[in-house]
Amino acid sequence: MSIEDLESIALAMVAPGKGIIAMDESTKTIARRFEAVGIKNTQENRRAYRELLLTTPDLSDHISGAILYDETIRQQTSAGMPFTEVLKKAGIICGIKVDKGPVALAGFPGDVVTEGLDGLRSRLEEYAALGAQFAKWRAVIRITEDNPSSTAIEANNHALARYAALCQEAGLVPMVEPEVLMDGDHSMEVSYEVHESVLRSLFNALYEQNVMFEGAILKTSMVVPGCDYTEQASVEEVAEATVRVLKTCVPASLPGVVFLSGGQSDAQSTSHLNAINSVGPHPWPLSFSYGRAMQQSALQLWSGDREANYAEAQKTLYMRAKENGLATLGQWSSE
Repeated sequence: MSIEDLESIALAMVAPGKGIIAMDESTKTIARRFEAVGIKNTQENRRAYRELLLTTPDLSDHISGAILYDETIRQQTSAGMPFTEVLKKAGIICGIKVDKGPVALAGFPGDVVTEGLDGLRSRLEEYAALGAQFAKWRAVIRITEDNPSSTAIEANNHALARYAALCQEAGLVPMVEPEVLMDGDHSMEVSYEVHESVLRSLFNALYEQNVMFEGAILKTSMVVPGCDYTEQASVEEVAEATVRVLKTCVPASLPGVVFLSGGQSDAQSTSHLNAINSVGPHPWPLSFSYGRAMQQSALQLWSGDREANYAEAQKTLYMRAKENGLATLGQWSSE
């Protein structure tokens, strides 16, 4: 696949008024989400829940792509249609999470590094054959008094760059996701400094691995203080700091940037995204790739009475997609 093909897919992922739904929770992660609302974590319940999300009427009005998990990309609806076919018919681009999650970084207490490079080339080929057009890899950066170390930043970004190069080789758009966690009591200034260090290192690593920026997407966290910090930032402060760090570190040739919600509430994630898009113009589209902030309300409804609340749960998901779609244009209002 040519760089022009990859670029056209990447641009479609950040089409005006649209974003990406992240539904790539591992079996372990979705177990926690299910447990919180009283749903048993079985393969059938996971399949049924993801069918609810993927078959939401008119979802493609505001959703350009969906990130699936390995189990999900192989599943089908109760009527026997593969989920990949459901997405294709809806005009939603199929993505796949390919990393194996973070593990402790030897020699650096408190830091983690993401695994999953072994065997990745053949897995990407299989996912492309199944219908995926983009992939996602998440690196986790923790802020404490001693973390992150420069070694942790470099190790994670080297892995992200190698993953991205393999994706482009396989004809998939790489979504590179360095997430600076909100956990902790760090200030807004510290969050900014870490984001700047991480993003500068990331694009250096991508350049060194011959990754073509025009055929990649950045998924990143917003610059916010730690959730335990005494002074929380205003929506405007978050928007200003986030845009400033992106303009400082991210090449203009990148087709787009999507934000993760990272533990923010539904209202916060939408409000911040709207404010970020209200202080433009920007060199790239700034959109969303939300998981919990897109799904949580629908999941709670569905868990109450699956049959009776099915349509209402889908309507709720659609409304969350619409609100975030408006926020990508700076047109959302809490009213």
